[in-house]
Amino acid sequence: MSTTEPVTTPQARRDRTHYLYIAVIIAVVLGAVVGLVVPDFAVGLKWIGTTFVALIKMMIQPVIFCTLVLGVGSVRSAASVGKVGGLALGYFLTMSTAALAIGMVVGNLLDPGKGLNLSDEVAGVGKEQAAEAHGSTTEFITGIVPDSLLSSLTSGEVLQTLLVALLVGFALQAMGRSGEPILTGIGHVQRLVFRVLAMIMWAAPVGAFAAIAAVVGETGVDALKSLATIMIAFYITCFLFVFGVLGAILKLATGVNIWSLLKYLGREFLLIVSTSSSESALPRLIAKMNHAGVEKTTVGVVVPTGYSFNLDGTAIYLTMASIFIADALDKPLSIGEQVSLLLFMVIASKGAAGVTGAGLATLAGGLSSHRPELLDGVGLIVGIDRFMSEARAVTNFAGNSVATVLIGHWTGTLDRAQLDRVLAGEDRFDEATMVDDDHGAPTPPPAREPASV
Repeated sequence: MSTTEPVTTPQARRDRTHYLYIAVIIAVVLGAVVGLVVPDFAVGLKWIGTTFVALIKMMIQPVIFCTLVLGVGSVRSAASVGKVGGLALGYFLTMSTAALAIGMVVGNLLDPGKGLNLSDEVAGVGKEQAAEAHGSTTEFITGIVPDSLLSSLTSGEVLQTLLVALLVGFALQAMGRSGEPILTGIGHVQRLVFRVLAMIMWAAPVGAFAAIAAVVGETGVDALKSLATIMIAFYITCFLFVFGVLGAILKLATGVNIWSLLKYLGREFLLIVSTSSSESALPRLIAKMNHAGVEKTTVGVVVPTGYSFNLDGTAIYLTMASIFIADALDKPLSIGEQVSLLLFMVIASKGAAGVTGAGLATLAGGLSSHRPELLDGVGLIVGIDRFMSEARAVTNFAGNSVATVLIGHWTGTLDRAQLDRVLAGEDRFDEATMVDDDHGAPTPPPAREPASV
């Protein structure tokens, strides 16, 4: 009898949120139908989807700040944080380069851009995107430092929040016992932030409906037909990268099956597909990785950093799109030019966050610096960029979830027994509140484990 009671209460909660995500699926289908049947009306709904994504994005910086401060502040050795960060950056650079190389190989094999025509209107769109392209590497680095300590929580720049959270975390670490009351207070703030985020999630079906309806209404079916080759090729390449490359690395390094990990994150993938932004699932990834047994410090460093430095989907997109545009304009890139562009994109892609449209602007910036005559061709893929953005976002998210488990395993900050229980479905994540027993605790995760078991 005592065994049955604890199971029934969480089950009831899971059922309620289960209906929420069923509603999201229905909303996505209805949105696509409305976009096809009444496109003008559907385009007018775009602001609703944009507002929903903005609601989630406003929670990202508080989530990162609280998670990282709690993680770093409760660790006694600063060296362990540096080890996690250094290993993560090395891994991100390696995987981004591999993703760019794969995109280059597939793009050369398919040559999907041949036979397309470039109109003046399309060329104009390419020039507009160039104006939005990211600045120099120096500007990117100086942009990491916020105007003030508090502005790092409101700037919209994830790396600024990461920097300040690390500084505050190390300061609290140096304060020792006198810093514990502050850690406790930040723990309570984190619980509040996750509760607010859980409330926002109930608007997901409405946001998903409007976002999908607007993009289908804007694009239509006809515009996609001539570009279907590059779009399908990109989707297949992303699929092979996630399940072939990332899946193999995860299995060889940890023995974890990537299918079980991605199944655990299924609701986050649904959210990403409906909003076309991997940032919309960032707070939930932090919460779920904590619950899966990865220590707060590792999650707090790897996940936010990965969202700026580990963009595997964006990397594949950049090289494939560059080759596609060059072929479409009948100005193909030589292998030497492709390698040069690839090296540039390794750096340029680090400034592209997981937000819709950022990849397109980075592509324009890369082409304008290497082959300005190809810049007009960026307009060729604007029509399908939203659909490619979904694949980019899903791949980026998968890459960051795998990276978190790998870095946790390599640094000894992964509770493998807890991960196995979670992936086997024996320890369910509390979807009702997005807060489990570990969240908000100022003490390191191991000290809290007995209470949650």
